[in-house]
Amino acid sequence: MRSVPQSVVEPASAQPEARRASDAVIAQPRRLMTYRAKEAAWAYLFLTPFFIGLVAFIVGPVVAAFAISFTSWDLLSPPVWIGLDNYREMAADSLFWTALGNTVYFTAVSVPLGLILALGLATLMNNKLPGIDLLRAIYFFPVTASIVAVSLLWAWMYTPNFGIINYMLSQVGLPAPSWLVDPKTAMPSIIIMSVWRGLGFNIVVFLAGLQSIPRDLHEAAQLDGAGEWNRFRKITLPLLTPTIFFATVMGLITSFQVFEQTYIMTQGGPGNATLTIVYDIFQNGFTFLRMGYASAMSFVLFAILFVITVIQVRLQTRWVHYA
Repeated sequence: MRSVPQSVVEPASAQPEARRASDAVIAQPRRLMTYRAKEAAWAYLFLTPFFIGLVAFIVGPVVAAFAISFTSWDLLSPPVWIGLDNYREMAADSLFWTALGNTVYFTAVSVPLGLILALGLATLMNNKLPGIDLLRAIYFFPVTASIVAVSLLWAWMYTPNFGIINYMLSQVGLPAPSWLVDPKTAMPSIIIMSVWRGLGFNIVVFLAGLQSIPRDLHEAAQLDGAGEWNRFRKITLPLLTPTIFFATVMGLITSFQVFEQTYIMTQGGPGNATLTIVYDIFQNGFTFLRMGYASAMSFVLFAILFVITVIQVRLQTRWVHYA
């Protein structure tokens, strides 16, 4: 009878150890799964207040407003279901189209103007010059100021009789416009004020983008004989396109929601020249107590912003270059 080699025979004392090792290997994933489950439970527990606030103060009101847009409700009596009548009335409302046209005009002028000025100033402030930090803080200060205070200040500056702007124009022999009183200059006046106030935010955004561009690229291009304009056009602008895209999206969304300036400085006048869509929503909802119609206008504004944002996101692949 052949004998089995001693090395092949496993000692009896080694079998429990092998079994325990095998059980430990099997139990390790179980412990890991239990740990992850506990970790997820704690995460959801800490996120619960956020989700409650999200549902109670954002999702809930949005759903309620969407339902109200199909009703006639004056805040005093129960809502009455009228279907799509609010949207049909809006399509035939000339005042709504005036407000939408004024908002598009404000956006089409203020957003490009603000971006161009902010990019130029950010490029200058990106250099290491004496007192540059103080200059950056001065340009950013209007962003931190209250929009109400800024609007009141500019309304005083625009006053035809004793405003500082017309006083300075008269000192150099230039005509003094009626700024907020003339329908032709009312909206440009609000655009100037809005661009001035939002300039600091865009400057900070562009400064962050400029400082993220490697200096080695500019140094290499300079050694190859590229001038300052060519370096800006061939290096800075392409690498800055993600920042420009972000600033453009934020600017368009903000400009379509312009309200405080027109409410404080002109109340939509003169002759509805500065009536914006958000101010029209405010008037219908809280002045005329037409909450259903105001809700319908709000969702039309949401649809416009959604379409514009989707188009921008789709088109970014054609001109935005990510490093």
